[in-house]
Amino acid sequence: MIRFTTTLALLLALTPACAAEARIIVQQSPLAGFQYYDGKVLWDNMRVGDTLTLVREPQNPHDTNAVRVDWNGQSLGYVPRRDNRDVARQLDRGTPVQARIVNLKEARNPWQRVEYEIFVDLPVTRP
Repeated sequence: MIRFTTTLALLLALTPACAAEARIIVQQSPLAGFQYYDGKVLWDNMRVGDTLTLVREPQNPHDTNAVRVDWNGQSLGYVPRRDNRDVARQLDRGTPVQARIVNLKEARNPWQRVEYEIFVDLPVTRP
C-alpha cells in the first residue's frame, strides 16, 4: 500500500500546470467510536456529503496520532487508529486535509453507521 504522504507528493508532482480542479481521495473509512460521542443525538440531521472537521489531538492519552472527527462542532468519533498516522502527520504540517460523510447506514454495529472520506483539493492553475 502506498502511504498517504508519498501518494500526495507524487500526484502533486504529476499534475500539469493547466490542470482542471481535482480532488484526491486519500482515505475512506468507517468512523471509530461513534457509539461514545454525539452521533446518536445528531443522526437525524446528518446527511451524505456533509462536511466533517478533522481535529488533531496530539495530547490524547490513548493515541498520540489521534484525529477527532466533528460534525457542526459536535464530536462524532475518531479516524481509526490503524488509519490515522499519515492523516495526523499531514494535519501537523498544515496540509489542507478535508473530510465529508459518504455513507450513513442504520446498523446495529456502530462501526457500520458512518463512513467518511478524507481528501485534498488540488489548487486550480491556469496557463
